[in-house]
Amino acid sequence: MFPILLLLFILVPVIEIGLFIQVGGWLGLWPTLALVLITAFVGASLVRSQGLMTLASVQDRLNRGELPAQQILEGVMLAVAGVLLLTPGFMTDAMGMLVLLPGPRAALAKQVMKRVTVSQAGFSQGGFHQGDNAQGPFGEDPFRRGGRGEDGNTFEGEYERKDDDDDDHRLR
Repeated sequence: MFPILLLLFILVPVIEIGLFIQVGGWLGLWPTLALVLITAFVGASLVRSQGLMTLASVQDRLNRGELPAQQILEGVMLAVAGVLLLTPGFMTDAMGMLVLLPGPRAALAKQVMKRVTVSQAGFSQGGFHQGDNAQGPFGEDPFRRGGRGEDGNTFEGEYERKDDDDDDHRLR
């Protein structure tokens, strides 16, 4: 993983610099800078509108009792698209715009979802699957009696303090 990241951190800026030189030589300095700024502003507004639509889709799926895994993944992809569009450069802008378009984004999300297993078990029980194999977040049964720290001298309960205004009536 580290060699891939190192290659990306070296290769992407080199490609972007080459594209800046080519586009700057063809358009000139000020139009090139204006184009970079315009794509950043347009991209940010498109990410916002697409993000709101994705959020509405997530809420709709949740209201129907479904797990909105693909919509959440698309939301993450929109955040990545926003970062790519705000990063100065033509290659990153092209990749961001590609992810920003609903069709390619949905297709990419479906491909990622095929490779990822999403389980809905336990969501209806507040995060724990209650049953014979119930386990808490640290691999222990949260409902087991006599666990660590339970020495039999601890009682759970609720109390309520009530102040009596008529102490005279109690004394009689």
